[in-house]
Amino acid sequence: MKTERRSPSARITRRGPHPVRFRTLRVLRKARLAPHYARITLGGDLTGFVSEGADDHVKLFFPDPGARAMTPPTLVDGRPQLTPEQRARMRDFTPRRYDVAAGELVIDFALHEHGVASEWARRAAVGDVLGAGGPRGSFVVRYDFDWYLLVGDEAGLPAIGRRLEELPAGAEVFVVAQVEGPDEELELPGSPTLRWIHRSRGDSLVDAVRALDLPGGDGFVFAGAENAEVRALREHVFDERGIPREHTRISAYWKRGAGNFHE
Repeated sequence: MKTERRSPSARITRRGPHPVRFRTLRVLRKARLAPHYARITLGGDLTGFVSEGADDHVKLFFPDPGARAMTPPTLVDGRPQLTPEQRARMRDFTPRRYDVAAGELVIDFALHEHGVASEWARRAAVGDVLGAGGPRGSFVVRYDFDWYLLVGDEAGLPAIGRRLEELPAGAEVFVVAQVEGPDEELELPGSPTLRWIHRSRGDSLVDAVRALDLPGGDGFVFAGAENAEVRALREHVFDERGIPREHTRISAYWKRGAGNFHE
C-alpha cells in the first residue's frame, strides 16, 4: 500500500513504497552534453512508472557487451533475488526527466574511464537495451522555502537540473556545481546564482559553499556528491550554518575507490 510519511517540518514528504517492477528499456536517442557527459533517452515498458522526487533513483541493470536482451531478476515475496552477475552490473541513477505522454525516460551519464555504466553509455546506440527497477519511493519537497541551495558534482547534476526545472518561477536559488574543468560545465535550466568549481584546480564543494552569503529565512539544501565531500558539507550545513536536518536532502552518491556505492 502506498503511504505518505512527513518530516517534522511537513515540508519534505516520503511517498511510497511503490510496487517492485523491473522493466526492459531501449535507447531512443543519445546526446553528448559535454566531453564526458552523455544524455540517453529511453523508451519501452514504462507503464505505471512513478518518479515524484527530483532526487529519486532507479536501479539500472547493464547487459553484457553485445547483449540484445535482458534477464530480469526473480521476485520472491515481492523482493528481487539478484544473481552475483546482476548485482555486479547494477548501478543507481537519478531519472533526469520522465515524460509520461511521450513514454520517455531521460538518464544522464558521467563518462568515466572505467565502469560498467560508463562503458555501456559510451557504446550505447539506438535500440540497445538495459534493465530498470524502481524508484521504490520518493522524497517530495514542498516548494515554500525562502531560498534553495543545490550542491553537487557530476553525479548530483541530474537531480540539480531536475529540481531547477520544478522550482516555481522567481524562487531564489543558489547552485554550486563541481566538474573536472571548464569544458565539462553544462547548461542548466532557470536562472540560479551559479558557481562552477573545478576538480582539476583542487576546488572543493564545502569551501565554495562556505564562501556563499546566503539570505535569512528558511532554506532548503540539497547535496549529492562524493562521500568525503558530503561529510564535510554536512558538518558545515548543520554545525556551522545551523540549518535543520529536516530541511535538507544531503547524500553521498559515490565513494572514491569504491564501486557501486550509494548511501
